[in-house]
Amino acid sequence: MSDETSGRTAITLLIVDDHPVVRDGLRALFEAAPGFRVLGEAADGVRAVALAAELDPDVVLMDLRMPGGGGVPAIAELTRRGIRAKVMVLTTYDTDSDTLPAIEAGATGYLLKDAPRDELLAGVRAAAEGRTVLSPAVASRLVSAVRAPGNELPSAREREVLALVARGTSNREIARELFISEATVKTHLTHLYAKLGVNDRAAA
Repeated sequence: MSDETSGRTAITLLIVDDHPVVRDGLRALFEAAPGFRVLGEAADGVRAVALAAELDPDVVLMDLRMPGGGGVPAIAELTRRGIRAKVMVLTTYDTDSDTLPAIEAGATGYLLKDAPRDELLAGVRAAAEGRTVLSPAVASRLVSAVRAPGNELPSAREREVLALVARGTSNREIARELFISEATVKTHLTHLYAKLGVNDRAAA
């Protein structure tokens, strides 16, 4: 039976979200659209990994913040296991602390839950083909995150700051030791966080 995918088999999906009403809505949306088939649902990242391994979907629609196992560790585990499913993050969050780790972990796309129906369907089709899909808000954040450190090359001074941070030195002590102002220390740290894709001293 052929559909709008011109005779190709339907794109198979696994829906991962901790809210049953969201899962129901997504299932209804994809089952009503030609060319898609929902294989299963999971309410957390741990179950998502197990089901993806068992059901072998083309695309996993993954929420990020879920009790019982978040999306980022699940994406990392899917990547580590070499599971072929492409991961499309579908979440309400577009902050850098959500976006960057998800994409670094191996997500193919990142859309927000307020995306129009057609954008979501097109996004999943593109993800199934291995193309990167980003909502405009997320794309601009990523571009900013990539460009921010480009204003200056990684400097020896930034490495000195990072070495002192690693020893547990406070900003004030770093400023005193390197003969720079605390504000300059904070600027170096901001650039370092962007370059390392982290959000705090401990992660850096």
